[in-house]
Amino acid sequence: MDSIDKPLQRVLAGFIRMHVLHHAEEGDLCGNWMIEELRHHGYKISAGTLYPMLRTMEKDGWIKGRDASDGTRRRLYRITPKGRVALKEVRARLQELFHEVGAQGRRKKT
Repeated sequence: MDSIDKPLQRVLAGFIRMHVLHHAEEGDLCGNWMIEELRHHGYKISAGTLYPMLRTMEKDGWIKGRDASDGTRRRLYRITPKGRVALKEVRARLQELFHEVGAQGRRKKT
């Protein structure tokens, strides 16, 4: 995300958080997998950007992390009830925004 300006970075960071919540709702995720998943969606994010974001989301109570039980140093994350509420709210607002912004025939302002 370094090659774009700061205001756009802030917007895209919110989208990345929603991607994390979405995938953490589906099941456990780890940071390296999430970086690759985000790359498939066109985001260029480094571990140095994602991992602090995951820690903040965990501190905020949106996801819960645990150490992997396979002996690796991986940390696995899953959505919390608070994260589900946030994701539900964002999905509703995104639908409304998409309906307005993505509409083919825009209303003329009066």
